[in-house]
Amino acid sequence: MTLQSNQTLITKLEGMIHDCLKDYISHDEPLAILDFPDIRNCGDSAIWLGEMAYLDKRYGKRPTYVSRIYDFSAEQLEQTVPTGPIFIHGGGNFGDIWDAHQDFREQVLERFPHRQVIQFPQSIHYKSQARLDESARVIGRHKHFVLLVRDEESKEFALKHFDCEVRLCPDMAFCIGAIQPEESEFPVLAMLRSDIEKVGNADLSAYPDIPKEDWTTESARRVRVAKALGAATALLALKPAEIRLRKLDAAAHNRVRRGIRQISRGRTIVTDRLHVHICSLLLGRPHAVLDNNYGKIRRFMAAFSGDTDLAYKATSLDDGIAWARSRAGQSLLPAA
Repeated sequence: MTLQSNQTLITKLEGMIHDCLKDYISHDEPLAILDFPDIRNCGDSAIWLGEMAYLDKRYGKRPTYVSRIYDFSAEQLEQTVPTGPIFIHGGGNFGDIWDAHQDFREQVLERFPHRQVIQFPQSIHYKSQARLDESARVIGRHKHFVLLVRDEESKEFALKHFDCEVRLCPDMAFCIGAIQPEESEFPVLAMLRSDIEKVGNADLSAYPDIPKEDWTTESARRVRVAKALGAATALLALKPAEIRLRKLDAAAHNRVRRGIRQISRGRTIVTDRLHVHICSLLLGRPHAVLDNNYGKIRRFMAAFSGDTDLAYKATSLDDGIAWARSRAGQSLLPAA
């Protein structure tokens, strides 16, 4: 099997995304995107920027209404987007690991039973049968819900448990396209989860030369400044919806720039974060991949991103570090 370059892979996955979404979006009809990720995790912002890039490249448009969970207004949505699809932001929160997002998703389905609601690509994971049963009831009552999933296991699960249209679709972050990396500082950088999806506690005490970081630490002041500057560019238009969109968009750009700078510091990466894997592909950086606590990354790679020599499926932290060190050494060799 011939391994794909990162650019070939990105182009292929962007095409697959369009094949999934083209039936639900038109040039003339407005749309809404709900559950903007106003959180520190750069990966969620990368998904958002991919969603926005897709709409811009393919349709030359932006959402007419956007909201976070806590500032959502059904009345404002109905006023600004009286027709057209309602999209829900993609990611890895479909299920009962991150309850607030699932609660919100189901509230939207119950509030808009006659509108088409489309879930941007998600990974699915439930621990509670009772919660799964409740989700199935809400989805079954809706009848106009389209669920895009980003791995085969999630697709099989959804087809078994939910009465809705289900499609397999790559993660929206690939619509950002290839990114130029910044200068590296370390041969190997470990980007490992520190949240509830981590697998145990990674011990790098045997590797004092390898920095261990996550990408959920940010400067709150810089994000506030980015939002203020973004909002200022829309003030002359005096349109609250546009002011909000530019404000949130600026925060997402700020977070993704931070994440890209952080990843770029490693000549090679070791990670258990799906979007460090995806962003490393966008950067063209070699990286060893460990899984999260329920197999999300392994499942995604099996569906979409496993056929590239930039990504190595590590069997353990030690294995991943050994591979990354080897690749870091290779990248120092002069070109033939």
